[in-house]
Amino acid sequence: MKLTFLGAAGEVTGSQHLIETKHRRILLDCGLFQGPRRESRAKNEQFFCDPRNLDCVILSHAHIDHCGNLPRLMRFGFQGELYCTPATSDVLELMLQDSAKIQEEDAHYLKKVLHPGHPSVQPLYDKDDVRQLRKAIRTIPYGQWESLSNDMRIRFLEAGHILGSAITEIDLLDDGQWKRIVFTGDLGRKNLPLLGDPQTIERCDVLICESTYGNRVHPPSSDIKGHLHRIFNEAIVTGGKVIVPAFSLGRTQHLVYFLNELFNEKQLPRVPVVIDSPLATRLTEVYRDHYNVMDDEAKRTLKFDPDLFEFPGLEYTMNQQESIDLNHRKGPLAIISASGMCEGGRVVHHIKHALHTIENSIVLIGFQAVGTLGRALAERRPYVKIHDRQFELKCHIEQLDGLSAHADQQDLYHWFEAASNAGGIGQCFLVHGEAEPAKALAGVVKDFVDEEVIIPQFKQTFEV
Repeated sequence: MKLTFLGAAGEVTGSQHLIETKHRRILLDCGLFQGPRRESRAKNEQFFCDPRNLDCVILSHAHIDHCGNLPRLMRFGFQGELYCTPATSDVLELMLQDSAKIQEEDAHYLKKVLHPGHPSVQPLYDKDDVRQLRKAIRTIPYGQWESLSNDMRIRFLEAGHILGSAITEIDLLDDGQWKRIVFTGDLGRKNLPLLGDPQTIERCDVLICESTYGNRVHPPSSDIKGHLHRIFNEAIVTGGKVIVPAFSLGRTQHLVYFLNELFNEKQLPRVPVVIDSPLATRLTEVYRDHYNVMDDEAKRTLKFDPDLFEFPGLEYTMNQQESIDLNHRKGPLAIISASGMCEGGRVVHHIKHALHTIENSIVLIGFQAVGTLGRALAERRPYVKIHDRQFELKCHIEQLDGLSAHADQQDLYHWFEAASNAGGIGQCFLVHGEAEPAKALAGVVKDFVDEEVIIPQFKQTFEV
């Protein structure tokens, strides 16, 4: 059996890992690389395996860096099936249709502002490609083994990262011997609001695990409410705007949940809050449809508050003109908008308008990949590039890590420990992390793994 790491290897985005046996070719995730336009475009335009020869794709969850290139896979001849949880299926088409729309809008805008000779800005795929993907989707509920053939079966476990996220267990018959491969996707944290905790695996021969925060320990997620209370009060004093880049799926719902809690506790400052993302609005409806799978704390709140994502002073925008008008509204005002790493969508325009005023704040929540606008803001560079133009950074930058949906080093340590106690881990490959976090995690979990922990690099292949 061979493993080839075609994305999120030695870096964080573009999750894509190929499993090959004598009779099977299985792709784990098919995400978009996110980073500098020229570099990410080169990686996203081509596939490093032939889509026509894939038997199936197994999707861990519906964040764009894990699912965002699936429509292009269809365009280039994929004829297999896509397996995911029912909740992931519910949000997947919304995420991909929005991705196609953003690509189209960005291409239209960039054609007007980029200099001659700049690399292509044509969308990678369109909405027709997304609709074609729908035919390939097959859903499997958590905890249920599904035989895909006489030499392969899979099971999904709760990963606790976003709605529908899954740890994938794969049993494969290889040269007459059954082997179990586990792919964590992105693991969540214990006690994160709304979602269940990541489940423990029984045993595995090969583990492919994320390492995004392998060298860090997050502050408690409960601290976020205190920070939001402080930031909003400061906005009242300064009259500034608060721009919060947040992924439409997961992080936006967590933010609104915390703000709703503050309102219920009569602690929410009187600052208008606008969710400026039609996608986040539609995805919040999906969350409402899945109240039955929320954690116990959320279910207790639902006994006296019928809507976890609504409170006085909260607005959801839907059209582009409403979004444009926000840049002319006087503060105090909080705008929560996608994308989380500031690499596309409406938030980029809000950031551009906020940068030059010291009373404004940009609140970064969670990991910002190397090469992204979010990373440049997090590093507080004097100037940042937006749409190939340099802008001076004068506004205030806040960085809050308590709401990260990724497991930190302690979470990962305890998850490995539980897996080791439940049956053991053979080989381990750490992906979805930069070099320093991956190396740190390898040192922390080495005693729970039978063989030396491997940190694969892009396009590396291993016999297992």
